[in-house]
Amino acid sequence: MQPIAGQKFHIAGVAGVGMSALAEALLDAGALVSGSDRRLDNHDTSPVVDKLVAQGLTTFRQDGSAITPDLAALVVSSAIEETNAEVLAARRWEIPIRHRAAVLAALTSASPQRNLIAVAGTSGKSTTTAILGAILTGCGLDPLVINGAPVIDWRDERRCGSVRNGQGDWCVIEVDESDRSLLHFHPRHAIITNASADHFPLPETLELFAAFRSQVSGIVIDGIADDTPAPPGEPLAWGSRFRWQSQDYAVALPGRHNVVNAWQAVRLALALGLPAAQIAAALSAFKGVERRLELVGWRLQTIPVIDDYAHNTEKLRAVWQTLAAGHRRVLGLWRPHGYGPLRAMLDELGEMFAATLRPDDILYLLPVYDAGGTANRSIDSGALAERLHAAGTKVVEVASHQAAISQMTATARAGDILATLGARDPELPRTARKLAATQT
Repeated sequence: MQPIAGQKFHIAGVAGVGMSALAEALLDAGALVSGSDRRLDNHDTSPVVDKLVAQGLTTFRQDGSAITPDLAALVVSSAIEETNAEVLAARRWEIPIRHRAAVLAALTSASPQRNLIAVAGTSGKSTTTAILGAILTGCGLDPLVINGAPVIDWRDERRCGSVRNGQGDWCVIEVDESDRSLLHFHPRHAIITNASADHFPLPETLELFAAFRSQVSGIVIDGIADDTPAPPGEPLAWGSRFRWQSQDYAVALPGRHNVVNAWQAVRLALALGLPAAQIAAALSAFKGVERRLELVGWRLQTIPVIDDYAHNTEKLRAVWQTLAAGHRRVLGLWRPHGYGPLRAMLDELGEMFAATLRPDDILYLLPVYDAGGTANRSIDSGALAERLHAAGTKVVEVASHQAAISQMTATARAGDILATLGARDPELPRTARKLAATQT
């Protein structure tokens, strides 16, 4: 691929979190970027796209009109089907069609002096990427960071928050196993947070991470193969503290899993030779990641409302157990993010929710998020609800977000926690804020 600056890219699905981050990084690098999205065609609002437009993005309907002979590439994700109008137009014009990861790999390798760190894993990679980026920033290295979720400290009225446009010698990126695209990258160093069955059965997932590990030339903090026990965490008011190699560290994110995320980032930073005291100071200043146990507000000043991206078995378990740790009743709204993932995880999800929810907890279950296309819709949320009812778990099927808001606010009482959980559906964080704003 030619140098990025001055090249023209069109991004299909630009409102998605990974694609919007790539768009912002390409704009930062001096590329000419346009984008389209089904959400925009359906008249859904997108604050992220509004910010990208302010930075120079041009938007089009997803009807093929954006595809012109001067494009360097049409950029797609695995969610974009071969029948998409822009894909068909690109093939007619013989425009290169590049996966998001391939373009990101080209972007991050365009500067030979930059050292690339890639963060992979089934769970925790966005948080770990953000923590590591914050540590390198706090230690004065001014890294470029491209994350899979907005970082609270990096978002403002203009920036989306998933990209930190650093000018230093280091680049930290999150890489994705869900479509095997992490194999586009050959980083100098890496973190592999963990592995569990999600998009693939566990044996296949382990093989995938082993292949990625073989492409790393330097240090690998390996949460799969490493038998070093993570340090115990001490709960704080909203976060945790742990001690490692005679240094105390605090992270403003609750839960054992976030102790592990922070510990893995700390270990890589130490291996790079950064001073422990500076690492600890940078970590303590880190405010968190959007939709990762994000405290969005309080209903009636007594009921915290949490929003989280949890969408697979292990993430949902970790979040629910973290919220339940204070002995509060948890009322959690979850939306499966796709028919395929729900079908693949159905047994595990049923067992996990039945084992994790306490007698007073309630799971509110929305219909599967349907992004259109040719998905096999033979398994839906009702199949999971049936299993949970049979196990004696409290589950309430709700047909819409508004129905969920009505039922959750009618049920909630002082001392509870309200949570919205799930990926892909842009309405989930909006529902969290409506729950917090509801006063009756």
